[in-house]
Amino acid sequence: MFAARWYNEKMMAEEQTTKSPLTKATDKTKRSSNRLLWVLAGGGVLVLALLIAFVVYLLSPGTPTDRIRDIFIIFMALEGLVIGVALLVLVVQLAVLINLIQHELRPILDSTTQTVQTLQGTATFLSEHVAEPVIKLNETVAALGAIVTALKFVRGRSKKQ
Repeated sequence: MFAARWYNEKMMAEEQTTKSPLTKATDKTKRSSNRLLWVLAGGGVLVLALLIAFVVYLLSPGTPTDRIRDIFIIFMALEGLVIGVALLVLVVQLAVLINLIQHELRPILDSTTQTVQTLQGTATFLSEHVAEPVIKLNETVAALGAIVTALKFVRGRSKKQ
């Protein structure tokens, strides 16, 4: 029992020292991914706690709701401004993408289509002028071989009788 445990521990230690760089990078990525997940979960819990505290504060008597309302309206206006700028950037990026497709990708696709058509013509030519004669030659050789085999069979039969 002790020997088996010692062997397993030795193998585990050796495996850890001989990990490839790719395996080490994967482990590091997993750790950073788990860390990011925990940070996001903690941030979500914090935002939820702040939201609950804000609602409790607003429901208490004597809260200056008109002032909070005005601040909220200002924040909503700023948010609308940020969303407008983001939409403007999105429209510009979409225009750049359309330009890229029309002026750079379309010629590449046209060239690729022309190449495929050329290859199709080449394949048809080779099929008609190389493959068909070879196939017909093989058919003829196979037929002659079958005839020779049949003649040998008939000849051998006539000798036995």
